Amino acid sequence: MEGDIFGDVSTPALQVDSRIIQAFQKNLLEAQDILDQNRLLINEINQNHSSKMPHNLSRNVGLIRELNNNIRRVVDLYADLSSSCIKSQEASSEGDSSGTLKSDGKVSQKRTRIS
Repeated sequence: MEGDIFGDVSTPALQVDSRIIQAFQKNLLEAQDILDQNRLLINEINQNHSSKMPHNLSRNVGLIRELNNNIRRVVDLYADLSSSCIKSQEASSEGDSSGTLKSDGKVSQKRTRIS
């Protein structure tokens, strides 16, 4: 990725992290675009409501549906980010003896056997 702040990534662990970071960036940018679009929709909905013109008020029905669908998309994007973050954390702590956070929020202690 040109202009990437992480530069050239050569080790496999860093390549995985780079892919995860790129996915985060992509999802965050997509979420931001949708949120920007929502701001415009909300402004239009407010203007239509203030006008009290029947045509504008009926148009709000479709705009509100679009707004709701956009909100669902943002929630899905953030859920994907959260899931990716948890998977990344689990993968990076596999060899670690410090314990990991399970999906139910409890810490699972791993023991390292010394021979």
